[in-house]
Amino acid sequence: MSRAESSRTYSGQPVAERRVARRARFLDSALSVFAEKTYAHSSISDICADAGLSRRQFYEEFGSREDILLAVYDTIQDDARDAVLAANEAAPSRDPRTVAGTVMTAYIESVGTDERRARIIFAEVVGAGPRVEQYRLERRAQWAQLFEAVTRTIDGGVVDPPERFAMVSIAFIGAVNDLAHHWSTASPRPSASVLVDVLSTMLIALVTDQA
Repeated sequence: MSRAESSRTYSGQPVAERRVARRARFLDSALSVFAEKTYAHSSISDICADAGLSRRQFYEEFGSREDILLAVYDTIQDDARDAVLAANEAAPSRDPRTVAGTVMTAYIESVGTDERRARIIFAEVVGAGPRVEQYRLERRAQWAQLFEAVTRTIDGGVVDPPERFAMVSIAFIGAVNDLAHHWSTASPRPSASVLVDVLSTMLIALVTDQA
């Protein structure tokens, strides 16, 4: 968008702000539609109808249904990453149990307390196509890097040798995804503290000499 376009107004509101708000409406609608109907059985028309916006407006923001799935996925993952980083920085001590409990609570609160978000990142992106799968693996690699960064801040954290830690990170991320998905869809659902305790115990056992 050019500087001239960003400074224009429509009904008293800057065009740039209207586009941001419109994009957010599309993303929220896609989140709901994909979670309710599944990605495989939903359409752009479904998203537009939920958002109360037109297909023309959709294509001004996204190139395809796959594009908006990835945008929703990115939003959820970015929120979770930011929550984990903030929690790690704010942890009152570097004791393994404290750090693990703090960061896992932040992650679960970010992705697991809204069943729609959990369904998107744990179910709907899986098998959604080669491009989505490649992107999912790239994001998983980013989480592995974040996992290593967090463990380096824990008292007694073990991250060597690198080849072992690479397998440790994959194992832990897989466990987090499977357990968080199971927890988010369970009925009745255990308290989040139970899930956090299990994940924290696993993290500590994998990256320190404690268990």
